[in-house]
Amino acid sequence: MATIEEVREYWNAHIHDLDVSTQPPGSRGFFDDLDRYHFEKLHHLVRLVDFDGYHGRTVLDVGCGAGVDLARFAKGGAEVTGVDVSQSAVGLARTNFEQQRLRGRFELANGEQLPFADNTFDLVFAHGVVQYTAQPQRLVDECRRVLKPGGEAIFQVYNRISWLNALSKLMKVGLEHEDAPVILKFSLGEFRRLLAGFRDVRIVPERFPVKSRLHGGWKGAIYNGAFVGTFNALPRPLVRRFGWHLLAFCKK
Repeated sequence: MATIEEVREYWNAHIHDLDVSTQPPGSRGFFDDLDRYHFEKLHHLVRLVDFDGYHGRTVLDVGCGAGVDLARFAKGGAEVTGVDVSQSAVGLARTNFEQQRLRGRFELANGEQLPFADNTFDLVFAHGVVQYTAQPQRLVDECRRVLKPGGEAIFQVYNRISWLNALSKLMKVGLEHEDAPVILKFSLGEFRRLLAGFRDVRIVPERFPVKSRLHGGWKGAIYNGAFVGTFNALPRPLVRRFGWHLLAFCKK
C-alpha cells in the first residue's frame, strides 16, 4: 500500500499539469489555461453541478488542486475551504484566489484525516481524489463525517468498465496520471458500496470522448479524427454506462 508521503511527493511534482499550459505556473495565463482545459474536457460539470447554488453556504473541496472548481463556487457566493495533500497545490490555489480577489481558506491536509469538526459543511466536493488515495473508504467516511445532516457530497471516480479504459488497453496509450502511487478504477456496484453510508445516492456516468490536445502522432490523429465523432454519434442510452467518470451525488 502506498504511503501518504509517496502520494504527497507525486502530487507536489505533478499538480502543475505543465502539459496543459505553456504559461509560467502561477501566472494568470496559466490559471486561465487550466480553467479552459478543465471545463472543455469536463463540460458536463457546469450542467450537473450548481456552482452558483451555494450562496452563503459552506463548501469544502477535498483535493482542491489549483482551486479551479472551488473558484466557481466562490464566485457564486459560497464560503469556501480547500484542502489538498500537496503543498504545491495549496500554494497554487491561494495564488489563484488572490489574483481573482476571491475569498477562500486553504489548508494542507490528508483527505483521510480531515482537520474539521463533525457536521461542518453544507457541501463536500471531492472530484478526482477518491481514486488516488490508498484508503478510499476512509476518505469517503471522512467527507460524510464533516458534512452537515441533510448536506450533499459530490464524488467522482474512474469507471473501470468504460470506453477510455478499454481504448487505453487496445491502443496501448497510458491514462493520465497512470504513474501515480495509487490509481483506482471502480465498477458502478463497487462505487455504490463505497457510498453505502449515505442515505441517498445518485450515480451519473459521464465524460465521453472529446478531442484531445495532449496526444499527437497517428494514434492521436485516429482518436481525434475518427473515434471521437463515431462514438458520439452512437445513441447515448446505449453507451451512457461506459462513461469514463462516475459522478455520485449523495445526501447525508
